[in-house]
Amino acid sequence: MLLKRLLTDDPTPHAADTLDTFWPKHVAWLESVERPIDRAILGGLRADRVGFAFVAGYRAALLALAPSLGRHELVALSATEVGGNHPRAIHTKLIDGRLDGRKRWTTLGGRAASMLVVASVGEDAMGRNRLRVALVPMDRPGVRAVPMHEAPFVPEIPHAEIYFDNVAVSDDELLPGDGYDAYLKPFRTVEDIHVHGALLGHLIGIARRTAWPRETIEEMSSLAVAIRALSFEDPLAPSTHIALSGLLASTGRALERMSACWSLVDEATRSRWERDKVLLSVAGKARDARRDAAWKHLHEN
Repeated sequence: MLLKRLLTDDPTPHAADTLDTFWPKHVAWLESVERPIDRAILGGLRADRVGFAFVAGYRAALLALAPSLGRHELVALSATEVGGNHPRAIHTKLIDGRLDGRKRWTTLGGRAASMLVVASVGEDAMGRNRLRVALVPMDRPGVRAVPMHEAPFVPEIPHAEIYFDNVAVSDDELLPGDGYDAYLKPFRTVEDIHVHGALLGHLIGIARRTAWPRETIEEMSSLAVAIRALSFEDPLAPSTHIALSGLLASTGRALERMSACWSLVDEATRSRWERDKVLLSVAGKARDARRDAAWKHLHEN
């Protein structure tokens, strides 16, 4: 069903210049689509720019990690702090139902309706930080967002510092499971898969609208099918990281081969792509490190 829709549904992009106008149209367009990866890929199909395709993939990734989120609200993951997002760098505290701390570089911070906040609930017997994730509405008393500077690419995606000052959190707002093992650790891989799927959908939409060669659409469709299959694998498994690395490399080579096709695209779309394609290489070093660690793990076991 996904592949047929990808190749036959109307690829006309949503008429939206801002995230606020894009999001409700995106939700309505995907009302009957349940699987997160399908929402990512089809969401990208009708996004008119990389930034909106990213939002489709990012939100789908969060849904894949936490199905209880539902599909309608714009949600952000608030994890990174001054020292990064490793468990030992998380100093935001959730003690006795009260949340205190500060987050940096929260994607969609200040624009999302609610946030998945990663917080420490104390230390275990070995002195290691124990993490939980809480779903906190953005308008809850004690929550404050301070916009960070606009990036030189995908400016439609805002980032913010988020401050939590004695914010009330109820037990039923805590997501089940360990905050690191169940959410923070797998998120980057899940995000890579879903955002990559959305970008492939975005490129297929452009290709169909502007009559790119059929061979190009066929190649991108096969890559979309591959990324969809990978979304059902364990995001923590070394084999998943290795396959994802290969898929991203294949997409990079495909993009090089289709460079001449951009002459068929209107100037506004082409200019946005040239500005925003750097998103594909963001966090590349971290992905390479996960791939190298995956190969090492396979050889050791």
